[in-house]
Amino acid sequence: MTDSRLYESTAILNAALEDADVEVATKRITDFITENGGKLVEVNKWGRRRLAYPIKKKFNGYYVYMVFEAPASMLPLLERFYVLDENTLRHLTLQLDPKLREFRKVRAEAQALRAVAMAEASNKM
Repeated sequence: MTDSRLYESTAILNAALEDADVEVATKRITDFITENGGKLVEVNKWGRRRLAYPIKKKFNGYYVYMVFEAPASMLPLLERFYVLDENTLRHLTLQLDPKLREFRKVRAEAQALRAVAMAEASNKM
């Protein structure tokens, strides 16, 4: 991939979908990214959450967070895909600074080490 950049995309899917349908909708999004020249780095399913305000008369949404590398020319295609998908309530795609990605990775590792240390300390008591 020439001139690819790192992006993060968060999609809010209809929470009324069954778990199997959420998996299908997520797979459709990730397949679209890979078919159009993107490479997935990370996919996190944050689950069902209450929305701050109603979107399309829905009060809950299923959040999916993705990090991927892709050429800039793919973003308008992805935006159109989100708009045409009836299960997607909202979406946001941003360019991700590699330094921020590295910072998040280091912070997550530090938190995991801290949690292990706390668990070991509580087991010794």
